[in-house]
Formats: sequence, C-alpha cells, structure tokens
Amino acid sequence: MGERKGTNKYYPPDFNPAKHGSLNGYHKTHALRERARKLSQGILIIRFEMPYNIWCDGCKNHIGMGVRYNAEKKKVGNYFSTPIYRFRMKCHLCINYIEMQTDPAACDYVIVSGANRKEERWDMAENEQILTTEREEKEKLETDAMFKLDHGGKDKEKLAKALPSLVELQDYQAGWKDDFQLNSALRRKFRTEKKVMTEKEAKDDAVRARTNLSIPLLPERDEDKRLAALLSYQTPDSYDDKQRSKRREIFSRSWFSSPPPTPGGTARGLLHKLSLQGKDAAVAKALGPAHNQLIRRKSDPGRRQEVNGSSEAATRPQDCETTLASSLVPNYSDSDSDHGH
Repeated sequence: MGERKGTNKYYPPDFNPAKHGSLNGYHKTHALRERARKLSQGILIIRFEMPYNIWCDGCKNHIGMGVRYNAEKKKVGNYFSTPIYRFRMKCHLCINYIEMQTDPAACDYVIVSGANRKEERWDMAENEQILTTEREEKEKLETDAMFKLDHGGKDKEKLAKALPSLVELQDYQAGWKDDFQLNSALRRKFRTEKKVMTEKEAKDDAVRARTNLSIPLLPERDEDKRLAALLSYQTPDSYDDKQRSKRREIFSRSWFSSPPPTPGGTARGLLHKLSLQGKDAAVAKALGPAHNQLIRRKSDPGRRQEVNGSSEAATRPQDCETTLASSLVPNYSDSDSDHGH
C-alpha cells in the first residue's frame, strides 16, 4: 500500500511542478520506497525466485526451486552488450548468505557462493543425443569447403557406427507393421484368458459357498490332488447304528464274567458285601433262633463258622458269600449270640 502514496490526488499549496517535478520529489521519497534504500550503491531490492534446487552451505538444508527471497540486485559486468546481474539473499533457515549471478552465454544462473547446485541438468552429448548445430558452425559449413568435407566424413563414421542399431530397430518395427492383425490376435488372447479366469472364479465361488469360507483360494496343484487321494473320510454313525452296536455288545457279553478291575472297585465291592451281610443279620434276628444264623468263633484260628439249621440252607451261594465276608471283616452286630454260646 506504500506505493499509493506517490499517486494520490492531493497536491499541497506549496507544491511547485517546476521545482519538485512530482509528489515524490516534493516528499523527497523514491517511487520504490524501501526497495530503493540502497540505490545510491547501485543495489535494488527485488523479489528473486530460485531457478533450480540447491543445498545451503550454512545449514545443509535443501532449498527447492521456486522459493522466493528479497534479494539485492546489482550489475557486475557485461557479456557483449548483455549486462550480468548478481543477486544476494539470506537463507530463510540460517544466517548464511547466498550469491548467484546470470550467465548469458549459457542462458543459466551460476552460484557464486553460499550454496551448491543439485545436479539435474541433461547433457545431450553424454546421453548420445543429436546436438544442435551452433551458429558459428553453420557459418563455417556454408563458407568453408574443407570444413564441410571434414564434417561430412565425421558424419559418415557416425552413421557406420549407428547402422547396426538402426537396422535392428527397423526389423523390430517391421513386426508391428500390421496393426489390425496384431490387435486382433491380442484381443483374441485376452478373451481366452478372460474366459479361463471367469470359469476359475466361478469354481472358487462354488467351493467357498459350499464350505462357508470367505478367503481367497490358491490354484489347484498336482501335489494337492495326490495328497487328497490318500485321505479317507468316514461319516459318523447314526443313532440307530449306535443302538444296534450297543445291543450286539450286550448280547455277546458273558453273564458270569466279572467286570475289569477299576481303581476303587475292591473297596466298593467290599462295602456292597458288608451291606448284604447286615441285611442278612437283620433278617435272621427277625425270624428267630430256629432259622439260619451265622456264628463266628473268635478262638478259632481258621475262623470256622457253624451254621444252625438245615444243610440245604447252608449250601446256598448267598450264605457262602456272607460267610466269606464275615471271615474277612469282624462282625460285632452278633456279639450277644457269641457270648451266649
């Protein structure tokens, strides 16, 4: 907004055009204001834009192309009639100053101090590209016959070196000459591949739907087929099959065979025998002394027992089992009868 001060419409009463010339002369200011504060030294403050990528020597940071600075511009020389300008600016990341100047001969900018250029230039000669003919060379070709003859010989040598590569490129391009035929073959190949991919995708979707999976499936291999052929699957038996199998097992089991011993089975059997013995003793007491009664003699080392009653009752399996149990475990429930005898 400072530049608008010199273009205002107000002219003071003591303004003299012959003496002041303009309002800037009247206010004793320059039209560029602060940008011309070093104009007496030949320096003008301008807005400079970085022409390429550089590395700052002070902070070693990268400064990209297009970054703008307030630079001091001054003339340092001429290239023929073209002036050479130098620009001095301060790095925005450190206190280092960067100086650059124009190079009219190469149509480029050259770093004088304070930075290094990031090399991204394209060298046509290094990359074996065709170089443009300079103006001076053109003039010599037009005026100097010997230079033209020498130049023509060098061109023939270059052609002889590049001829094998050119022939190979021509042969390669000849294979692509019939565009319609090549395009048809390519489209036919794509259609075949697309059909195969569609069928494969349909099979995979069917397998995923049957197995309730949501993962991508890998291609089928011969090794997977051989491995699957070695596996055998068996369906679980139904309820009727299990019942029939259980019945066959029961029918084939022996009635007199004892079950296999299990941990704690001896103790459970002994307790069962003791309960039977207690029941028999209770029944004998209820029936009276005329019926069968088991008597244990404590003085007998062989733990013999006498059975009062009929011999038929003494030979019963239940009485024998009770007698065996009483011989193993003392019976105190019948202690009164022992004392009586």
